[in-house]
Amino acid sequence: MILLRRVIGDALRARRQGQQRTLREVSTAANVSLGYLSEIERGHKEPSSELLAAICDALGARLSELLREVSDTVALAEQMPGVLVSMQDEPADAAKSTNRGVRQVTSDGKVAVSVRQDSPLKATLRSTRVRPTERDRDVVCAA
Repeated sequence: MILLRRVIGDALRARRQGQQRTLREVSTAANVSLGYLSEIERGHKEPSSELLAAICDALGARLSELLREVSDTVALAEQMPGVLVSMQDEPADAAKSTNRGVRQVTSDGKVAVSVRQDSPLKATLRSTRVRPTERDRDVVCAA
C-alpha cells in the first residue's frame, strides 16, 4: 500500500530543497510550526487541504502542480506489478537477479519510478521527475 502522506511529504520536501529554503523559512511563510511541517515532510502527519494550500503558497507552487506530481508518482507505482508482494512469496531466483533489492523501474518519459524491497513489509519507491527547465528531483516514499 502506498502511503499518500509520504508521497505528499516527499514532494513538498523536494520543492523546498530545490529552492534551497529552510524548514524555518517555509514554516514561517505558511504560518505552521516548524515541527509540524517537518512531520508532514517526513510523512508522519497528513496535512489538511487548507494547510497544504498554505504550504504550496509559501513555496510559490500551485496546489494543482503538487497534486499532479503526487498523482503521477502514485499512478506509476500502481502500474508496477508485484510492488507489494512480500519477499517470501517471491521465487528465490528472482530475488537473486535483483540488484540491492531493486525490483523494477518504469517511466512515462516525465517521471521514472524504481521500487526497492527493503523488507517483507516495506518497499521504497523512488521517483524522479524530468523537467527541461529545472534540475531533477528525487522523491522517496516507503509503503
